[in-house]
Amino acid sequence: MEKTEAKAIAKTVRISPRKTRLVIDLIRGKDVNEARAILANQPQRASGVISKVLESAIANAVNNFNMREDDLYVKTCFVDEALVIKRIKFDSRGRTGRNDHKTSHITIVVAEK
Repeated sequence: MEKTEAKAIAKTVRISPRKTRLVIDLIRGKDVNEARAILANQPQRASGVISKVLESAIANAVNNFNMREDDLYVKTCFVDEALVIKRIKFDSRGRTGRNDHKTSHITIVVAEK
């Protein structure tokens, strides 16, 4: 990470990585204000969490590295798989199965143009 970029990470978010990647692919490479507008108009639950991470990355850039907010864009953003919360699921005939609750790590890096 260079001095002209700032990063924010949200760890162990209770949304599956596959669903989160659908939303985060929409803002990659976009201007910060355009990314905010895209996330505000998405119906998915992941868009709220991603917008919080984006706002945190913007705040890190402005406060820690003295960057101008108007010059920022989303340089990189990705979603990694986190731990899987395993729960029991009862099936028919007295059997049990597994119910996996997948979680994800969301990372957003913003930089100046």
